[in-house]
Amino acid sequence: MGAWVVVAVFAAVVVLGFAVASLRIIKEYERGVAFRLGRLRGPLGPGVAVVLPGVDKLVRVDLRTVTLTIPPQEVITRDNVTARVNAVVLFRVTDPTKSVMAVENFAVATSQISQTTLRSVVGRADLDTLLAHRADLNEDLAASIAKQTEPWGIRVEVVEIKDVEIPEMMQRAMAREAEAERERRAKVISAHGELQASTELRDAAITLSESPASLQLRYLQTLLELGADQNSTVVFPIPMDIVRPFLEGGYRTGDSGGSGDAVSHIRRVRSDD
Repeated sequence: MGAWVVVAVFAAVVVLGFAVASLRIIKEYERGVAFRLGRLRGPLGPGVAVVLPGVDKLVRVDLRTVTLTIPPQEVITRDNVTARVNAVVLFRVTDPTKSVMAVENFAVATSQISQTTLRSVVGRADLDTLLAHRADLNEDLAASIAKQTEPWGIRVEVVEIKDVEIPEMMQRAMAREAEAERERRAKVISAHGELQASTELRDAAITLSESPASLQLRYLQTLLELGADQNSTVVFPIPMDIVRPFLEGGYRTGDSGGSGDAVSHIRRVRSDD
């Protein structure tokens, strides 16, 4: 009787141990792909799953987003410029069964596909596109990688080019080009400013010529501005009434004998006075 009790207790302990060993806890962000005697059982979890030791095999699959860094790749752009480009890929598993059944190691496979696609896409673009239109290249990379990883149950969320390294000689050439472009824009802006200033001065001259009093006030304002600072400038103001006869006489005379006519005009002005 005592032997049967020992056997029963031993059997109960074995069954309890077997039951405890058959329990697996699958986290909320995980799924378990189980195989029973080599045949697929399907995804399990989250929670407690029963996996028979020696009969079932459980493969855990993480459903969280994975950050994959692509190491620097030596690429040649379409305009034959050598560059080193690295990128980052964010992806996650959407179908645990496919990620286990369709590919041996989905993380390694995604990394290799990302490296190959990066070299291919960058090689079809020129250097200016690589530097200035990086968003378009990111979208092209994401679409190309997602097309190849979709049969594995992998969804590519983000692909971003992180850094672009170009030869030092090319950097100096680009710096000279940027400097020349800035000088060109500065000259164009200065020329536009001169054109606008000349237009405004022409309009101001027309306005002042229509009102002699305004011209006289402008003349007095100029004298006031000259005398505002403490300087050694000596100004001899000459009324326009004195200078006008000489100007009008010079305009009426021709090229020959102009000086004699001006002298005779001055004498007539003095005799009139």
